[in-house]
Amino acid sequence: GRIRSLTLLSAIGAVEYELLGDHRLNHLIPGLQLAGFWLLREAVPHFGALDGGFLTLEYARNFYDSDQRPLRRIMERLTLPVLILHGARDPLVSPAAAREHHRIIPQSEVRMNLGDHFAVFQRPDLVAEPLADFLLRVERGAARTRATADPERRAAAARPFDPRQVPRLSGFALVAVGFLLAAATLASEDLACIAAGLMVARGTIGFLPAAAACFAGIYLGDLLLFFAGRWLGRRMAGRAPLRWVVSAAEIERSAQWLSRKGAGLVLLSRFLPGTRLPTYFTAGLLRASVPAFAGYFFLASLLWTPALVGLAAAYGEAALTLVRGLRDQLLPYLLVAGAGLFLLTKLLLPLCSWRGRRLFLAAWRRWTRWEYWPRWLFYPPVVAYILWLGLKHRSLTLFTAANPAIPGGGLVGESKAAILRGLDRGDGLVARFEVIPAWIAPEDRAGQALDFKRRHGLDWPLVLKPDVGERGSGVAIIPGEVELRAYLAAASSDTIIQEYAPGQEFGVFYYRMPGDGAGRIFSITEKRFPAVVGDGRRSLEELILADERAVAMAPYLLRLHARRLAWIPAAGERVPLVELGTHCRGAAFYDGGWVWTAELEAAIDRLSQGYDGFWIGRYDIRAPSLEAFCAGRQFKVVELNGVGAEATHIYDPRTPLGTAYRTLFAQWRLLFEIAARNTRGGARPASPGQLLRLVAAHRRATRSHPNP
Repeated sequence: GRIRSLTLLSAIGAVEYELLGDHRLNHLIPGLQLAGFWLLREAVPHFGALDGGFLTLEYARNFYDSDQRPLRRIMERLTLPVLILHGARDPLVSPAAAREHHRIIPQSEVRMNLGDHFAVFQRPDLVAEPLADFLLRVERGAARTRATADPERRAAAARPFDPRQVPRLSGFALVAVGFLLAAATLASEDLACIAAGLMVARGTIGFLPAAAACFAGIYLGDLLLFFAGRWLGRRMAGRAPLRWVVSAAEIERSAQWLSRKGAGLVLLSRFLPGTRLPTYFTAGLLRASVPAFAGYFFLASLLWTPALVGLAAAYGEAALTLVRGLRDQLLPYLLVAGAGLFLLTKLLLPLCSWRGRRLFLAAWRRWTRWEYWPRWLFYPPVVAYILWLGLKHRSLTLFTAANPAIPGGGLVGESKAAILRGLDRGDGLVARFEVIPAWIAPEDRAGQALDFKRRHGLDWPLVLKPDVGERGSGVAIIPGEVELRAYLAAASSDTIIQEYAPGQEFGVFYYRMPGDGAGRIFSITEKRFPAVVGDGRRSLEELILADERAVAMAPYLLRLHARRLAWIPAAGERVPLVELGTHCRGAAFYDGGWVWTAELEAAIDRLSQGYDGFWIGRYDIRAPSLEAFCAGRQFKVVELNGVGAEATHIYDPRTPLGTAYRTLFAQWRLLFEIAARNTRGGARPASPGQLLRLVAAHRRATRSHPNP
């Protein structure tokens, strides 16, 4: 009601005459272009070089924000006078669009001038004169409205749109669209190729220009990835934003593939979405031959681009028709299609290879064998039982009084060094250790560690681990000085350096009831370190995946040994896979009750009673032989855990889930009973506030652990 007339000046109105002919799809191209320019400016160090000029983020944003909405239905309902001003040589909006606007608005007047899209700036006379004449007639009421339009024009406006009227792009318009397609490939190569194919299907652009534009953008993008790896190097792989899209393990694997496959891998990765970035970046990182890989990229892009554009041209229009027909139910169909695509890429395609099938088996075993379950899945019944015991004893934190010598009883946040100091009586049963504080300079830390090694006459390897930690987090077997310096330079919390105790490892869960003269062994865990044996034919990766036990931990083991997965061990060569007795880091746990002896129990009891205020917990022990361990001599305690420990023999693959829960319930009943007796003797459990502070300190410490 507030508008007297409307003038369309070089205007986009009928969306069929713009790019892909569909607003939602048209919006993808400037959107991809905007994303590409944003990444170029934000992710590439340019030192201001990209802040000026024509091709900037602001340029791309202008295209994205000014994209028009579908206007055909609005134009079909217009009743007021309309003037259409258009340049006959307009390179951006085809004059055919103006003629279509004139058809569907029967009262409109069309004035085609000899200018182009920028006539309003360059030849204002071509615009001002017809516009002034039109506005004067509108003011006098002499301009036509839909009601006074010619009947033949109204009949022509009622006819459906004929897509054959859309002309093919040429000249500057063709160059501009080609540039947009090339720029869009920097954000998504495949989507840009599909968009180009749809334009070919609609007749908007020829096949050769569409394929050439996409090829130019893809080839340039491949070279940029290659030179990014060459110039930025390996240090950028662990930093944002690159680490968000490619992991260090993927780069390591690509490096090994490149050393073996070379050109074949480049060609293969072009046809496997998701592998291009790590492969091309790694090729540059390894300083591969520029002419050779430029040729590989050229050949791969030349094979891939026309094929994808051609497929989109052949079948894309049918897909668009289907989408338009399902527009009202588009969201459910998209969700189903997305789920299908996810299953295809994450499940079906990997199952087509032996490696993919073995990794699927690894995932299956981790979910069907409870010993591999994540903590959030396994522990809820245990937590519920602990809460019930707390209510029964009228104190939810009572169990923290089970070990008065250890803050919080040893649930969380305790100092491993303080516990070892309380346990050590100078009899050689505790592995020698020393704390390296985090506040001293990295070079001084290394000096202290080397001095510890020299004073005690120790050889390599040594053990480094955080003073506060859990489940083997941050623990490393250090083979030499280079690795020692690197670990200590990365450490931001206090670190324990400890002698390496060779031999077999056992976990011994011990308890003594206050008032009793002797304690007992509740559980013994035999820890085995998995290994594979080479056959002279298969790589280490293949051996890990083929091993029936190791395959369940394959994701972790493949990351751990990423640098040597392509290595082929000699026939009969034994390759240890892990060196730490931690279940979540690959060690196999078995019920070691069969190694119990009265001598072992007496030795553990003597050791425990020497630590005043300790009543229950689990020792991690290494012994040079099974005979020495059973005799209770020559073993080395490498760690002692308090109430946060558990009887780890339950992780024996033969243990039923119900038996595991019954064992843990019995362990927690002992904890509460010991704590109750201690409180009657004067011990005080931690308050909820103290426990929360210990948990917070523990979380801060574990986040700072080095990742060896």
